[in-house]
Amino acid sequence: QVQLVESGGGLVQAGGSLRLSCAASGRTFSSYAMGWFRQAPGKEREFVAAISWSGGSTYYADSVKGRFTISRDNTKNTVYLQMNSLKPEDTAVYYCAADNTVKVWRTADKYDYWGQGTQVTVSS
Repeated sequence: QVQLVESGGGLVQAGGSLRLSCAASGRTFSSYAMGWFRQAPGKEREFVAAISWSGGSTYYADSVKGRFTISRDNTKNTVYLQMNSLKPEDTAVYYCAADNTVKVWRTADKYDYWGQGTQVTVSS
């Protein structure tokens, strides 16, 4: 069982930056692939970024590639999402997710554990 708690969301102007954190409980965090997803009002939850258990492989949605960076610190049981050059269309609730597998998925239904989400609002 893994419990995930996101933090770091907030209100930022377009062009600004935020860093989201996702703290995980459990002794086996280092064996989990981790993902970030987001959901804007009236829209489906969408993939943002994912990282393998070792941190050696990372994947991004085309919409955030070059602006967002996912990373993890297995000694701190934490995964991060550094978001730069933010745009109003990045406004959403951001969720982290965990899956106990060596594969890294881009689809939400493959992830077993979810955090409660953190709101990111980008003003124009």
